[in-house]
Amino acid sequence: MSAVQHSSRDGSGRGAGRTWWWQVDPPSSLADVVVRAAEDEPDREVLARRAGGGWEAVTAARFREEVEQVALGLLDAGVAPGDRVGLMARTRYEWTLVDAAVWAVGGVVVPVYETSAPDQLRWILEDSGAVACFVETPSHARTLAQVADGLPALRTSWVVDGGATGVLPTLADLTAAGAAAGGDGRAELERRRAALTRDDVATIIYTSGTTGRPKGCVLTHGNFLVECGTAVELLPELFEDPGSSTLLFLPLAHVFGRMIEVAVLMARIRVGHSDVARITRDLPTFQPSFVLAVPRVFERVYETARRRATTEGKGAVFQRAADVASAWSRAQDGGRPGLLLRAQHALFDRLVYGKLRAALGGRAEWAVSGGAPLGERLGHFYRGIGLTILEGYGLTETTAATTVNTPRDQRVGSVGRALPGTELRISEAGEVQVRGGHVFREYLGNAQATREVLDHDGWFATGDLGSLDADGYLTITGRSKDILVTSSGKNVSPGPLEDSLRAHPLVSQAVVVGDGRSSVGALVTLDQEALDAWLTQAGRPAAPAADLVEDPDLLAELRRAVDAANESVSSAEGIRRLRVLPVDLTEEGGQLTPSMKVKRGVVLEEFADEVEAMYRPRR
Repeated sequence: MSAVQHSSRDGSGRGAGRTWWWQVDPPSSLADVVVRAAEDEPDREVLARRAGGGWEAVTAARFREEVEQVALGLLDAGVAPGDRVGLMARTRYEWTLVDAAVWAVGGVVVPVYETSAPDQLRWILEDSGAVACFVETPSHARTLAQVADGLPALRTSWVVDGGATGVLPTLADLTAAGAAAGGDGRAELERRRAALTRDDVATIIYTSGTTGRPKGCVLTHGNFLVECGTAVELLPELFEDPGSSTLLFLPLAHVFGRMIEVAVLMARIRVGHSDVARITRDLPTFQPSFVLAVPRVFERVYETARRRATTEGKGAVFQRAADVASAWSRAQDGGRPGLLLRAQHALFDRLVYGKLRAALGGRAEWAVSGGAPLGERLGHFYRGIGLTILEGYGLTETTAATTVNTPRDQRVGSVGRALPGTELRISEAGEVQVRGGHVFREYLGNAQATREVLDHDGWFATGDLGSLDADGYLTITGRSKDILVTSSGKNVSPGPLEDSLRAHPLVSQAVVVGDGRSSVGALVTLDQEALDAWLTQAGRPAAPAADLVEDPDLLAELRRAVDAANESVSSAEGIRRLRVLPVDLTEEGGQLTPSMKVKRGVVLEEFADEVEAMYRPRR
């Protein structure tokens, strides 16, 4: 085992100057966060709810009142401390409202992605023993009805958007029932809040996973309070200004979005809710000071801008602007940009960069990226246009971030240094291992799986491969379970090759294969919009991707992407075979997780014939 790498950011790495409320009087649970805000700063705007074409302010006092109204309904429905409550909805104001209300009664929130199939919903509610469930839409209510008979623990459910369906009582019905119940409901809420401790379970998040049945990751109130308090202290540029704000659009069923939800409530800054379908319309009206997303979102913003420029005959200008942005960013690490580079950067700031920043609302200087590697290319591009992406690393089991780049300590291409209070080490096999107050307790009802990753000293084996440099910056190099071993015994990490392939505008997804094979191959899918633009530019008629999987010109173009990817590896690790799939990989198709990660096992099983055809001897 290599030497343990301790965090070197205790003290000096945290934000200077401000003392936060939890440092003076530490909360016992997440239920305290809402109450303390209402008591300390009742008129502070802490949330914004979409209203018509704009945003309605929700103060700390009002949010507490709405939370308690829902919580009173939960009391009336018989939800007891420790009871598990499912929550199946997209990212919206009511998600945060219900989340806080369940904590207010001492319950445990069990998130379910709104895109989940009936079998996935059934498994999560059954495995968690959920006694109640919130669903968002009448369609979700029908999905729940399909599986409810097999869930003996499930006593009651509500729908957020009930309409006139009558399928389930609505969230409004629940609130009304609580108001009509009378009694000492509010006194009971206070008793339950006082009884909660940091060791109590706050949520059970089912890892969407790329293989097998999801496991219920048990996270406590203390896990979130440690994680989010540390993150806020470490990133004053994001959280300290009273005018700071962010717009959540990642799934709150994912730990990344959930951690930010709690962090902004602790920091008492303005937060709104959106989703991927609405985000481009909501950003200009909300104007967040920072945004968070997975790398695929940043990649799509970049590719959309490049494609639009190409369509308008300005492709060369955009490419030059992108090159200058990257050069500008790299120059920040090496000293000061030269006079010519400064002049070019100023020119493209007027022509290109300002428009890209405007698309993000115009105020954002910072972004946080997690869930998958961002890569140096995008990191330098965005920093060069004036949006510094702070890349971090973490898992559901670490309550999101374990490491993060900060504005003061940033190394593009790495995932930053350990959060204060966190220990990192790299095993002899190259695996990243973590210990700290943010590490999960267990996998629900699965002692064997827990023992496989969590030792008796509290070290969590992440399953990710990485390296630590002399300054403590962590770089993730791959996933141990994804390592391919060719028939000649060569170990190949597919992640970097796949990231490079996806950098080509025509490529939507890439899956590198070759385990037990004589050479490395790649399955790629096509971005239909980029393909349409490529065909138009070539003077060819429009065609679906499925019709072009063996097109010689297309394959020649994709070969250039392969050649670029191979430049970063040895010849034995390089891609030698290529196959274009007729359809894209999607969450709806079951090949991607909700956080846009490829389910490698599913893809290899579904497209086994394509893999065999790729390796078939050429005649």
